[in-house]
Amino acid sequence: MDQEQIKELIPHRNDMLLVESAEVIDGVAHGSYHVRGDEFFLNGHFPGNPVVPGVMLCEMMAQSASVLMAAQLAEAPDDGTRPTPMFTSLDKVRFKHPVRPGDTFCSEVTIDRAKGPFRFCSAKGFVDGTLVATASFSFALVG
Repeated sequence: MDQEQIKELIPHRNDMLLVESAEVIDGVAHGSYHVRGDEFFLNGHFPGNPVVPGVMLCEMMAQSASVLMAAQLAEAPDDGTRPTPMFTSLDKVRFKHPVRPGDTFCSEVTIDRAKGPFRFCSAKGFVDGTLVATASFSFALVG
């Protein structure tokens, strides 16, 4: 799906929509974002040596996870009260290589378990097939 289709699933807009394409294959969300170099989060991080902040990589993976939750969100009434996935935790986050302008960050995210409104996920991020980040995180579906 393209960014316009993604906007139908998650509330992020403008500078905070950090997934340009996404698809679900066999229960795994695959998302991608091409780092152009003019993103707000690169200003000052770091002058002359821009690197995508790790927290932004986590956000990219989390937005890909929202694609997996689309089925649950689509089942909610379409009256403006659809639940929004909200981060509740980040754990076991590891950054293995820097992500820079010109790179395309690709994420793979699975939902490992669900308990009530909570979803527990595992994520991996890659650039050109090289693992650059891993994380476990959870969401609450808030409505």
